[in-house]
Amino acid sequence: MLASLLRILTLIHKELLVILKDPKSRASLVLPPILQCLIFGYAATYDLNTVPYALVDLDRSATSRELVSKLEGSGIFRRQTTLAQIGQAVTLLNTQKVVLVVVIERDFERQLAGGGKAAVQVIADGRNSNTSGVALGYANTIIADFANDWRSRQGLSGPVVEVTSRAWFNPQLETRWTMIPSLIGTITMMMTMMLTAMSVAREREEGTFDQLLVAPFTPTEIMIGKAVPSMIVGIVQSSAILIVALFWFQIPFAGSLATLSLGLALFLAAAIGFGLFLSSLASNMQQAMILCFVFLMPFMLLSGLMSPVDNMPEVLQYATVINPLKYAISITRRVYLEGAHLTEMLPDMLALVAIAAVTMPVSAWMFRHRLN
Repeated sequence: MLASLLRILTLIHKELLVILKDPKSRASLVLPPILQCLIFGYAATYDLNTVPYALVDLDRSATSRELVSKLEGSGIFRRQTTLAQIGQAVTLLNTQKVVLVVVIERDFERQLAGGGKAAVQVIADGRNSNTSGVALGYANTIIADFANDWRSRQGLSGPVVEVTSRAWFNPQLETRWTMIPSLIGTITMMMTMMLTAMSVAREREEGTFDQLLVAPFTPTEIMIGKAVPSMIVGIVQSSAILIVALFWFQIPFAGSLATLSLGLALFLAAAIGFGLFLSSLASNMQQAMILCFVFLMPFMLLSGLMSPVDNMPEVLQYATVINPLKYAISITRRVYLEGAHLTEMLPDMLALVAIAAVTMPVSAWMFRHRLN
C-alpha cells in the first residue's frame, strides 16, 4: 500500500512539473480564467442600459408628450428619431438602427380620460428575442405606471393598480449576479477537462507513454496520478474566479464556503472522470482536443447556464442527468446567492458522486484495456 502511494505521489509530482515548469504555462492556468470571468461579467449581460427607439406620436397631445418624457426620463430609452407615420419605421427596424418603435395612437388622451383603453403600440425587432423581450418589459412597465398615475392625478375612477416588485437573492436583477457564480463551474470544467484529456494524449504523441508501460505503475495508479494534478489546477482556478466575484464584482456571498468547496470538489472529480475517459480514447493531442470540444458544447448548452433546464424539451431534460456542469451550476448559484445548506445540496452532490463513480472505473478499465 505504501509503495503504491509513493508511486502515485511520484507520478503526481511528475505531472505537476510538466504543467508548471514553463512560466507561460503557469500564467495560462490562472490568467485566462480570470480574463474570461471579467469578459463574461461585463459583456454577457441581459441587462439593458440603453434602448434606441423611434417615436410615432399620432396624438400630439400634452398627455402623449408627458408619456414620452416619462420613457426618456427613465434613462434607458434614447430616441433616435421622430416619425410621422408607422410605415417609416420599417427601414429603421430592417437596418437595426432601433430596437423599438413606440406608436402613440390618435385620441390617446381622450380615451385615457374617458376610462377606455388608451392605445399605445410598441413594435420590437424580434431578431434578437432576448433584447427585445427585456426592452418590451421595460416599456410596458413604464407605460402602465404612467397610465395609472395619470388617471389617479386626474381624479378619474377606474382601476388604478399599484404593483410592488421584489426579487429575492438578486434585488436589482443584475445578470452578472447569476452569471459569475455559474462561471466558477463552467470555466473550471473547460480547463480541467482539456488538461486531463490532453495529458495522456501528450504522453502518446511524445512517445513517453511507452515508458509508463514499462514502469511499475498499474492503470489505476496512472489514472490517479493524472487526475490529482488536474484537480489541484481546478481548485486554484475556481478559487481565483471566486475571488474575482467577491472582490471585483462585489457579489455578496450568502452561503457556506465549506459547502461550496465540497460541491466543487465532487464536480471536479466528475469532470476529470470525463476527461480521463476522453484521454483513454484519443491517440494524440489533436484527437483529445476535438473530443473535448465535442463534449463541452453540449454540456454548456444543457447546463442551465443560458436557459433554464425546465424550458428544454423533455428528451433533452433527461440528457442533462449525466451532465456534471448542470449540478455544478445549481450548487454554485444556490450556495453563493441563496445560502443553501449542505442538506439542500445533497441531491446535486450525490448525482456528481454517481457520475464520478461511473466515469472513473470506466476510465480505469479503458486504461487497462489499452495497456493490455
